[in-house]
Amino acid sequence: MATHTLSVLVEDKPGVLARIAALFSRRGFNIESLAVGPTEHAEVSRMTIVVSVESSPLEQVTKQLNKLVEVIKIVELEPSASVARELVLVKVGATAETRGQVLDLVQLFRAKVVDIATDAITVQLVGNADKIADFLRILEPFGVRELVQSGMVAIGRGARSISERSKPVAVPVPPAVG
Repeated sequence: MATHTLSVLVEDKPGVLARIAALFSRRGFNIESLAVGPTEHAEVSRMTIVVSVESSPLEQVTKQLNKLVEVIKIVELEPSASVARELVLVKVGATAETRGQVLDLVQLFRAKVVDIATDAITVQLVGNADKIADFLRILEPFGVRELVQSGMVAIGRGARSISERSKPVAVPVPPAVG
């Protein structure tokens, strides 16, 4: 199965997330990552959905998604033509003896320390899934005490914007005759 990243522009209304998630669920697709947030337009939200599925069934789901009134536009983001990031907060054990090693790793990965306690350090890292996985693997020997990871957010590279291309076009109404 292939992993696909969908960028879905939707109207910012209650229940839209549930309807979209239900479409994937009914097809038996597991959503690997889901992030929803505002866009540059107050009335529009962007959903970034990562799903592992073959192309043919995914096409069926996107056709059904397009039928939902609240869905404005769906774009599959190709990895080479987009920028994707995740955020992880990880609380790692750090004794007086190991604190320097943990801080060196934080610096090596360009992460950021967001909290320090006597026996633990909480670190924030932003990056792609591979970078985050590598960071967590290297921190394991120190003892990962707690972890929270966001869903992926992604955007196409370059100047083009999917929201610009999805603005409704005003169609002139001919004047009434008679």
